[in-house]
Amino acid sequence: MLEKIEKLKEEISGVIAGSLEEVEQLRIKYLSKKGSISALMADFRNVPAEQKKEVGQKVNELKTMVTEKIAALRESFALNGDRELEELDLTRTETPMELGTRHPLSIVKNEILRIFEGMGFTIAEGPEIEDDWHVFESLNFAPDHPARDMQDTFFISRNPADILLRTHTSSVQTRVMEKTQPPIRIVCPGRVYRNEAISARAHCFFHQVEGLYIDKNVSFADLKQVLLGFARQMFGPETKIRLRPSYFPFTEPSAEMDISCDICGGKGCAFCKWTGWVEILGCGMVDPNVLKACGIDPEIYSGYAFGMGIERITNLKYKVKDLRMFSENDVRFLREFEAAN
Repeated sequence: MLEKIEKLKEEISGVIAGSLEEVEQLRIKYLSKKGSISALMADFRNVPAEQKKEVGQKVNELKTMVTEKIAALRESFALNGDRELEELDLTRTETPMELGTRHPLSIVKNEILRIFEGMGFTIAEGPEIEDDWHVFESLNFAPDHPARDMQDTFFISRNPADILLRTHTSSVQTRVMEKTQPPIRIVCPGRVYRNEAISARAHCFFHQVEGLYIDKNVSFADLKQVLLGFARQMFGPETKIRLRPSYFPFTEPSAEMDISCDICGGKGCAFCKWTGWVEILGCGMVDPNVLKACGIDPEIYSGYAFGMGIERITNLKYKVKDLRMFSENDVRFLREFEAAN
């Protein structure tokens, strides 16, 4: 038995191979179930007991030697360039695929969220298919409000309950208020839908980021300071804001916020229609009726809310004139934003 082992050692030490196929044949010859090493293991049962320890060690040494020899032969072919053939991936495309870029709406959305997260807001999300309660009734919309009409809202079903595509992400705020007691400080990004004619200035779907802060002693001054900080981080440290009285069913008082035009510096140009100001969002103090509907005591808590269209902010930053370009997936258009990624 020991003579067989030594003979195999000499044989292995002088083995050479001319290709990976020959290396594989050597592996089969020595290491397969019917190979030389397995044959030695089968004969091991016939070795006298006093020699089993010595013979066993020799067999293990031989097996290690063969394994290392075959691995070295494989490696030599890999170093000579056969590795590329051995690892050829036939599922890859014939021509290289270019890396894509993030969509401009995603770039701007992430920037908006980064700013508000830095102010202590957390991100909340909800379903795009909603019911009337979360989209309208809980937010103080009157039963005859125009937004409930088929001309503005995509209804999925009207019986027994109104199921619809959400018209704003305020429904996410309602869901959070139902389940969470103040303090609440959230921003709600998402896609919304409205039954509008598609044009360069409007689309049947678009994207929003809405914010909500509810706590004790929250004031309109708090809202103004947060929005001023957002505008200056988003559009530049010299940006000014102004708040104009407005109306929303779910806030009172309500306002629309303008920023100083960053093209003309507030002097007036075609982009701002010679006013020096550009509208970017709506905001206001949460109506007490909304707090009551969601189980929050308006005698103890107050809050503010705001909402902006991501397309609108993207237009201001990148001067995109046609909203339809955001959803047409024109690669030439998307490549213009590579530097912003």
